[in-house]
Amino acid sequence: MQFGRTYEEFEVGDVYKHWPGKTVTEYDDHLFCLLTMNHHPLHMDANYAEKTTDFGRNVVVGNYVYSLLLGMSVPDVSGKAIANLEIESLRHVAPTFHGDTIYGETTVLDKTPSRSKSDRGIVHVETRGYKQDGTLVCVFRRKVMVPTAEYIEKRGGEQPGRPELRTPEQKGEK
Repeated sequence: MQFGRTYEEFEVGDVYKHWPGKTVTEYDDHLFCLLTMNHHPLHMDANYAEKTTDFGRNVVVGNYVYSLLLGMSVPDVSGKAIANLEIESLRHVAPTFHGDTIYGETTVLDKTPSRSKSDRGIVHVETRGYKQDGTLVCVFRRKVMVPTAEYIEKRGGEQPGRPELRTPEQKGEK
């Protein structure tokens, strides 16, 4: 399984369709709200949402949708990243509700070699999230510093620091 890309592997115009999607549950939404101390009743109180909002039901908190999409993009975009440098823009386009399934895709907008270090570059991407019916719900752009193949090789390859399985005999045990 691929986990991120080196600078050389990104091509402007490439589109990565992130798989699988994630069905958002009420539990997911409430846990995220509680962890982040967002207690807005639009997200937490079904009675409030039903009686006082245009939606008539709870709306999934937008930052959860964004975080979900960011996470979905890691294997395709930032799995090898040195750093996420900037979230340039973030737009919540349509609401997400409990039971909706979110899918994501990322387009490579630009790439620029680092001016200060030859073993890395900056990749500019746009990630879009949409529901099971194709409705666009979230769009964000970010810049990610990614390593070159040279950087990866100098630091031990694809999985540096991963221990190898050793048998008792290899460990000197009986």
